[in-house]
Amino acid sequence: MAHPIAAIATGFVRSGIGILRMSGDGCIDLANKVFTLSSKKPMSELPDRLLSRGTLYDEQSRPIDEAMVFVSRAPHSYTGEDTVEFQCHGSPAVLRAGLSALLSVGFRQAGPGEFTKRAFLSGQMDLTQAEAVMDLISADGRQGAALANASLNGALSRKITAQKAALTALQAHLAAWVDFPEEDVPELSQSHLCAVLGGVERELDALIQSYDASAVLREGVDCAIVGRPNAGKSTLLNLLAGFDRAIVTPVAGTTRDVVEQAVQLGDVRLNLFDTAGLRQTEDAIEAEGIRRSWKKLEEAGLILAVFDGSERPTREDLELAKRCAGRPAIALVNKEDKPSQFDAEWIAPYFAMVLPVCCQEEGARKVIAAAVARLLGTSQIDPHAASLSGQRQLSAATRARDAVSGALDAAQGLGLDAVSVCVDDALDALCELTGENASEAVINEVFDKFCVGK
Repeated sequence: MAHPIAAIATGFVRSGIGILRMSGDGCIDLANKVFTLSSKKPMSELPDRLLSRGTLYDEQSRPIDEAMVFVSRAPHSYTGEDTVEFQCHGSPAVLRAGLSALLSVGFRQAGPGEFTKRAFLSGQMDLTQAEAVMDLISADGRQGAALANASLNGALSRKITAQKAALTALQAHLAAWVDFPEEDVPELSQSHLCAVLGGVERELDALIQSYDASAVLREGVDCAIVGRPNAGKSTLLNLLAGFDRAIVTPVAGTTRDVVEQAVQLGDVRLNLFDTAGLRQTEDAIEAEGIRRSWKKLEEAGLILAVFDGSERPTREDLELAKRCAGRPAIALVNKEDKPSQFDAEWIAPYFAMVLPVCCQEEGARKVIAAAVARLLGTSQIDPHAASLSGQRQLSAATRARDAVSGALDAAQGLGLDAVSVCVDDALDALCELTGENASEAVINEVFDKFCVGK
């Protein structure tokens, strides 16, 4: 018996519509105690998923709001249980009063993600689809939302199911060949064994290799803007933000601390950090700002290094370039509108790309957006394809891939018993990925990250 739960499913802000969501055994009869249909019929007579009008009442039977209601009966509902939703006017006061009324008649306040957890436990979705629900809620960009929606609709589940099916069929053949030698079981050729294992390894490796780029689309990336004073860092921040976020003056050292701003650059959300200009200084406050600049450079998932194209490269420019070596960094040689004095060959070996730009011109934004997409790999991502989300899924997929790689190695001479052990390990990891054998602790950790009401 699933105890009936209730929660406010929309945010605590004024809006046109607010939703109170309920689920669990007996929730329709309990909801009927605080809601009177305009038809005066009991809620139990409502057909599934048909909006009906009525009045929502508080604990003292005083009207709270004129609202709409619909029911969805098990198993044809989001949670797989009987569910009810009240659609009220989106007043926080109305929603709080409605939730209080529901709790007074026997509902329990739902915990974070409890509706989706019940959907998972009732078999309405696997764990990858459940995690996609929160990814979709959290998505900032169109491509990130598309990736989450693809997972919610089962793209990753289908991919993993196909690999499990291939390994399961192989394991069954291995078991029959090893355990029942007296039976007429066809011999498992090494070529077939390696072909199946190799195919699974490639599919899993493709998912793993695309993880970083898909994570950027889902979650965004921290981006440090670094460079010497007056190179154009704050001008770049303002260009990418679309408004004057940072103070820009010809006075060196104007920016003394890190200035933060989130922006949407193409399909990628950048958490920008405009940093203090890098130079030698005796000013204690500016020196602390420069220390923080270097720290942000080390922490960032993307670096936009800005150089003054109207001046010759300096020792500070070369030091910055060397610190960017091996990092996801783009060199922006600014002030393209002025006569060039900057020899980009000095810094080119340390960067993935070197771009001449003018950070005062709007066209530079598109150039930088395209370069960022290429560098981070987001331009190569199919938003409708299967993708991994979060460290839990990445870890499980990596363990499965490594186990399959071990099976391939074993197939070269260690024997079929060793292959079978590795295939078992791979299947265990894939079942953990989809939630089939995930521990209760892992499941609770997944849903604790959800918002209440979903």
